[in-house]
Amino acid sequence: MKKKIIILGSTGSIGENALRVVAALPTQLKVIGMASRTNTARLLAQASEFKVRQLAVGDPLAADAARSLLARGTTLHAGPGGVEALAARKDADIVLCALVGMAGLKPVLAALRQGTDVAIATKEVLVAAGQMVMDCATRHKARLLPVDSEHNAIFQCLEGKPPSSIRRLILTASGGPFAGRHDLDFDTVTAAQALKHPRWNMGRKVTVDSATLMNKGLEIMEAHWLFGIPYDRIDVVIHPESIVHSLVEFVDGSVLAQLSPPDMRFAIQHALTWPERRDGGLPKLDLATLGTLHFSTPDPLRFPCLGLARRAAITGGTMPCVLNAANEIAVEEFLAGNIPFSGIWHTVEAVMNRHTSLAKPNLEKIHKADHWARQEAGRFCLTTFSR
Repeated sequence: MKKKIIILGSTGSIGENALRVVAALPTQLKVIGMASRTNTARLLAQASEFKVRQLAVGDPLAADAARSLLARGTTLHAGPGGVEALAARKDADIVLCALVGMAGLKPVLAALRQGTDVAIATKEVLVAAGQMVMDCATRHKARLLPVDSEHNAIFQCLEGKPPSSIRRLILTASGGPFAGRHDLDFDTVTAAQALKHPRWNMGRKVTVDSATLMNKGLEIMEAHWLFGIPYDRIDVVIHPESIVHSLVEFVDGSVLAQLSPPDMRFAIQHALTWPERRDGGLPKLDLATLGTLHFSTPDPLRFPCLGLARRAAITGGTMPCVLNAANEIAVEEFLAGNIPFSGIWHTVEAVMNRHTSLAKPNLEKIHKADHWARQEAGRFCLTTFSR
């Protein structure tokens, strides 16, 4: 029987790769629903190719414009509530969330409340509301299956191992385009330079996060919630080849690692086909051809975002949500040419310093903190970096 999948964020990098995985495994996987925020032209093309009749468009205006273009028998759900309704369908076996930022939170909760497994690629969902999401999954007996290559690697290494056997988790980071550029002045870095990732083809926001190492800070929080490991037992190493996707050190000193070429389809396919393993025709790993692999410790002075993320994680409450929201605005301002690359972490730190964290926030308080942080970050960028 085919596993029925809903893909939230089907027009982005993760979504497109997920569809490539589905196309390679037509007898095992079937897409029954897809959602995009605004890219209706691509969404409709995908729906036609994969014969999908349940669609959602997060932007209400984009949804209205697409209605006249729908194929017969296709249902279009409009607005954020429409995406949430699609995620809550009872006929899905798994929902893949690849939406950008906080847009993924309510749909993920909606799917979990139905007892539907969620393949999670949206870091911000667990960063902003990790306790709430994990509690919801436990309550409704649903699973969260990691799609980030690092967390998927840890998931594979830990399968069947008791928590008492784990000493620490080691997340690998490519280091982005700047890890080896010790002479680089971060005040002069351009968007084109930051977006030139040496290994991965990702969306613009995630690529900039990789360049600042904020993505690794967010992944520390994600790993904490997914695997129940304290923050002081989650480490990061720079590994520019991106072949070792993460490692687990056990109490006996043994270390297990998961290796594969730097291709997101490996993690996506594993999450979508779990607990089975399938041959999806993915590229083989030839260690002899690769030669040497390199590992190093990240420099906290050159990459302050990593330390800011750890600080937010340890503070807890609404602080991780504030860190994430401020970072999203700062990245947008950097890509628009309004602030320097270093302005990203200066903005995040300033907003965090102005926030008093609220412990054990509910959904309303999380959204309020998110909204406040976005406004505060925008104001800081405007007043600090305006020319």
